[in-house]
Amino acid sequence: MSAGVGKTYAMLSDALQEKARGRDVVAGYVEPHDRAETSALAKKLESLSPRQVRVGTLEMPEFDLDAALVRAPELLLIDELAHTNAPGSRHLKRWQDIDEILGAGISVATTVNIQHLESLRDVVGRITGVQIQETIPDAFLIEADEVEVVDIPPDELLQRLREGKIYAADRVEQALRNFFMKGNLLALRELLLRHAAERVDAQLRDYREEHFVRDTWPTTERIIVCVAPNAISSRVVRAAARIAQTLHAELIGVSIENSRYLSLAPAQRQQGEAALRLAQQLGATIVQRSATDIVNEIVTIAKEKNATAIVVGKPLRARWKELWFGSVVDEII
Repeated sequence: MSAGVGKTYAMLSDALQEKARGRDVVAGYVEPHDRAETSALAKKLESLSPRQVRVGTLEMPEFDLDAALVRAPELLLIDELAHTNAPGSRHLKRWQDIDEILGAGISVATTVNIQHLESLRDVVGRITGVQIQETIPDAFLIEADEVEVVDIPPDELLQRLREGKIYAADRVEQALRNFFMKGNLLALRELLLRHAAERVDAQLRDYREEHFVRDTWPTTERIIVCVAPNAISSRVVRAAARIAQTLHAELIGVSIENSRYLSLAPAQRQQGEAALRLAQQLGATIVQRSATDIVNEIVTIAKEKNATAIVVGKPLRARWKELWFGSVVDEII
């Protein structure tokens, strides 16, 4: 969720375990941040010397991409994924260096904070008041084989900050008044955990598809609302949205068109379209399909999406019509 949670330490600890299993592991670039425990771990690994780049009157250490390609270990550690390289480097960003390393067939372990995801840049700016300048494409993280969350409670992180374990003493008070306010850390932690949960959920969906699992696994609440071309559709969508909000559930709006759809009065079709737009405005993901058997398609989608509930409206109809024509609601149940 932020600097100081122990990402580099965790990366080094994992790397030492991999080395003990016999893997060829090299520290390509590790930022110890003057932390004794982290430096002690780093010394237990073979390390590449940083490339020294002169910027004005300063000498700046940078990851040596060419040396890493020549050494070509089985696993390479490269800290600070969102880092911007010094002028004159082959790539502007470190994630681009890593992309080239991966292209050479070398596995990489790296570290990043949640605020550096490009899609969250504006959200983090509104929360913290700090405009994040260094970001990585979301796709880069999505393509990772594995993502490990390094998480500690905000109070523990703040205690580490006060003890000088994150920044030098002269920077602590300013950090506490700005980025490291407890409210900021709580919000960043929630963003982190939600992002991790979404990733795990995507992996679960892939597993269910690969293994043809059709039973619902209620690992998280997921509500399907059936949107039909009738007068009560918008009411049904609002009711489903309230349920989803109460349960902190994902909302999915489903619309099924059959052969009768085009013969409906324009006013009816407009009612369905308006309800779909409303569902989208209320945060629903929309699924639209064509099918002869509406009920079967709704149930199929519910199983595909691992839904825990289906919300559907039942217009008032004469009993004889239900007996004669059947009821979508009754058939779904």
